Amino acid sequence: MRRLLPDPVDDVDVVAAYAYPAQRPWLRGNMIASADGAATLDGHAGGLGNPTDQRILGLLRALSDVVIAGAGTVVTEGYGPARAREEYQTVRAEAGQPPAPVMAVVSNQLRLDFSARYFAEAKQRPIVVTCQAAPQDLLRAAREVADVVVAGARVVDPAAMVSALAERGFTRLLCEGGPSFLGSTVEAGVLDELCLTISPMLVGGPARRVLDGPVISPPAPMRLTQLLIDDDDLLYARYEVRR
Repeated sequence: MRRLLPDPVDDVDVVAAYAYPAQRPWLRGNMIASADGAATLDGHAGGLGNPTDQRILGLLRALSDVVIAGAGTVVTEGYGPARAREEYQTVRAEAGQPPAPVMAVVSNQLRLDFSARYFAEAKQRPIVVTCQAAPQDLLRAAREVADVVVAGARVVDPAAMVSALAERGFTRLLCEGGPSFLGSTVEAGVLDELCLTISPMLVGGPARRVLDGPVISPPAPMRLTQLLIDDDDLLYARYEVRR
């Protein structure tokens, strides 16, 4: 893995390259897209990446307190519980973190399979983020298997979610989408950083973009703070949202 920006380096310390800033809380998004802007290949994000991209994904999870994803992404990508990664245990211990991050799923309607391994096999209770309008029977079912955060009235309010997670001690936040929920974090003004892997392939077709949903008005300006490249020519960009 080589660094192109801010200064060229042939062998990058990726743990240092992706360290969270001192500012807390900090919401980092992580997505992948093809060179022509597709966020999925055959309906899944995984087909766009390679083993290095998966390693960076594992690192970003290992550096975080909580991994947040929308219900659609959790189901489509077949999410399971977080696992402790041996290679990052010292890093997490030095940061005062438990062996693995907590998983958090965002759902307005709570149309989730509460018997799925995401819940059933979790070593620590996941978090379900929902809204006040969620069906009460499903809310009770969620509380049986997860810690529930109610953030927002009719839909999840990303700003209220960030505040509620920070109050619980989760300040290094990683959002893995999907495109609709990630777009809502930008619209709410709470996304601090976007880690975007750019895959050197052209996909075409109707694939979703990294952000989906309403137009962000005015557009959220960003600053490129880091650019890495691997041996397969995948680019790993780190953008900070300008306030």
